[in-house]
Amino acid sequence: MLSQLVYVSKRKKNCTEEEIDKILAKCKQNNPALSITGVLLYSKDKFIQLVEGNSQRIMDLYDIIKKDERHESCVMISYNPIEEKTFPSWHMGSKKIEESNINFETTISKEDEKIFNSILMGTANDGDKVVKTLRKFFD
Repeated sequence: MLSQLVYVSKRKKNCTEEEIDKILAKCKQNNPALSITGVLLYSKDKFIQLVEGNSQRIMDLYDIIKKDERHESCVMISYNPIEEKTFPSWHMGSKKIEESNINFETTISKEDEKIFNSILMGTANDGDKVVKTLRKFFD
């Protein structure tokens, strides 16, 4: 079954930009063979990642992600079966964001801004709204 998982976590201070490059390189190396796609938003102290693919592979990957020493306080925001991938050709897209200086210059509504802030806090609970909000960073 095709599934999608979104989590947020706290980036540790030992996770440098070089470490982010290593994460993305590993995704580029491993994800194509596993048919895993997704996106990673990151700031100086947060990660928000959306991964999609076979449900068992996604859960296995999430178990590995939770143990990664470069972050802590990993909170699953949503996990849902999906009909099709949101980011079908991205083995791992990424975007650095400045949490304290996010300018919503797209057509983002106050509700979307509220949802994004709830994602950052690890309190978002509507998977569809979470995905729609995250897509706005890549549209």
